[in-house]
This record gives sequence, structure tokens and C-alpha cells, in this order.
Amino acid sequence: MSGIRRLSIALAGGAALTAALLIAPPAPRGWAGTCPASTTCPTTVTFSVTAPGTLTINVPGGPVNLGGNAPGNQVTGQLGAVTVADQRAALAATWTATVSATNFTTGGNDPAEIVPASDVAYWSGPATATTGTGTFVPGQADAAAAVTLDQSRTAFSKTTGSGDNSATWNPTLVITIPAQAVAGTYTGTVNHQVA
Repeated sequence: MSGIRRLSIALAGGAALTAALLIAPPAPRGWAGTCPASTTCPTTVTFSVTAPGTLTINVPGGPVNLGGNAPGNQVTGQLGAVTVADQRAALAATWTATVSATNFTTGGNDPAEIVPASDVAYWSGPATATTGTGTFVPGQADAAAAVTLDQSRTAFSKTTGSGDNSATWNPTLVITIPAQAVAGTYTGTVNHQVA
């Protein structure tokens, strides 16, 4: 084979290789695919939304002093801010806060030294502050809806919405002092929880 013929074959082969490289360059590392011109070439992208916390309730530490009154009368006062914070970032971010109370006592266990929880009424009132989306529902919108705390009652709830949220309310206590009550400082607890 003549030198000219070998040179022609080599040049032709080199031109074909160059053309192949120009038409279909190798995909760089990490490329998922190659798309022809004028077509959509997709890349999947992901990211995470994290839940910054849990579902919690915060109440006044106390002691909360409601003042005083004579037997057969009432003592009324606000407990202080109660806040539910929902940081679960949930699709169905609903919750219910409940409340109950113990008996209030002074001295020993004589009936005259006890104000039973059935004489302790509670009403949440409307929310003083909320964050997030959804429907926030007071357990008792006003004094006419007050409930006794001798059993667990709904204090506040969130019935719709998603994502992080919070609600704060300042409930009112109305304590009816029995006619036979003796003088003294009466102590009990008001217990909130959320689920």
C-alpha cells in the first residue's frame, strides 16, 4: 500500500473520530442523561422540611393568688397565659388541650377545710394570640359557658390546619366558697395537658 493511500485512510479515520466526538461527547461524571436540542432535559431536585420540635403546653408556674372573700361568696381571677406550641410540622396539625383541678384545702382533712373541685369553675375565653393556619376553638368563649373542674374539660383546641402553630389564652377561674368554709389560705392545682 502506498504511503499516500495509508495517509488518506488515516486522515479519513481521524475525521470520523473527530465527527463522532463532536456529535456525541461523553457525559461528564454525575450526568443522568443526554437530551437532544430543543427538548426538555430534567434534573430531579430534593430538599427536606424538618420538624423543629414537638407538641407542648406552657402554663404559669404559680403560685397564682386569686385574692379572697367570705364564706358563701366567690373568688374570681385570671390564671395567666397558657400557650400550646405545635412544632411537629404535621399535615393534620390538630390538638386538644384539656384542664382539670384538684380540691383546694387548708389545714387538715375536715370537710370545712376543703373547697371541692366541683366548686371551681373555668372558662378559657378567646385566644389572646395565635400563629399558623387553621381553626382555633376556645373551650369556653365566655363566662356563661364556664365549666367545673371536677373532671377533665376541653380548655382549647385546634380543629383544622397544617404546619407549625400556637395559641395562647388567659383563662378565668371562679371559685365558689362553701358556706361552712373556715378561714385560711386554700391551695390546690389546676392541671392542663395537650394531645
